[in-house]
Parts: sequence; C-alpha cells; structure tokens
Amino acid sequence: MALLVLSVAGSDRPGLTRALAAAVLSAGGNWLESHLSRLGGLYVGSVLVEGDADKLRMAVSAVDAAGLDVRIAPAGAGPAAAGETLAFSVVGQDRPGIVREVTATISELGANIESFRTWLSTEAHSGAPLFHIAASLSLPAGLSAARVQDALEAISGEIMVDVAVE
Repeated sequence: MALLVLSVAGSDRPGLTRALAAAVLSAGGNWLESHLSRLGGLYVGSVLVEGDADKLRMAVSAVDAAGLDVRIAPAGAGPAAAGETLAFSVVGQDRPGIVREVTATISELGANIESFRTWLSTEAHSGAPLFHIAASLSLPAGLSAARVQDALEAISGEIMVDVAVE
C-alpha cells in the first residue's frame, strides 16, 4: 500500500468529509492524517491516506462528480528533521506583507515550515482586524531557537507585530 495525499477543494456543504471518508474506505484505504477547513466559503484541505492509487482514483470519482475536486499525489518521504522543532506565534494589526516578511525570515535561516496557520480576529477595544500566525518549524542542525527568535523579533517592529516563541 502506498502513502498518498488527497488535496480537496469545493463548495462547502454538509457531508463532504463523510463522502471523502467513505470513498477512502471503499477503496480499501486507511485515513491517517488530515487538515480540512472552511476557507473563503470553500471546503479545502489535504488528507494523508494509505491505499492503492488506482482504487482510490475510482472511489473518489463519485465525490468528484458531486462537486468536490479531489487530486491524488504520492506522498514524499521527506528528509528527517536534523535539529529541534520550534513553535511560534505572531499577532498584529492586519496589513499586507506580514506573511511574506515572516516566511522570508524563516527561509533565510534555512528552517522548514512544518505547519502554518493564519486567521483574523477583532481587537477588543477598537474593533480593528488582528492578524494571527501560529507556526511550527523544523530547525536545521546548528540553528538555535534563540537565533530564530532574534530574527523574528528583528522584523517585528517594521511589520508592527508581537512575536512569541515557545
């Protein structure tokens, strides 16, 4: 059995996760991990399954016909993490460029983003939109958490955000 990644996108409505799970099971597959959400009015996400790619393609065709676009790709083995894992969060008034600046800083350090979640909330007193990032990084050997924290704090003033490293 192969490890496969299903990428899904379609109009959100009740029953999509159930239909996808039924297709995986009917193909003899095993649902291992997933990240599914409602984003911009669409149902989007990814699912890691173990199964036969040809059987899975046949099984998801019915889900595809119901308006959920499902793409299947072989999962990559990926390199093993050499260093430590680091979690951090960012919060600040929403404005264009925050994600670009934060990800550029991470990339320049050679760290790999393992998870990256963003969302908006409303500031309690002013009602202004606040932009949040919660992320987890895999650090290469030799890169310390303190160095990542220093780099993120160095850009925090120019993009007007608070950074917390865990």
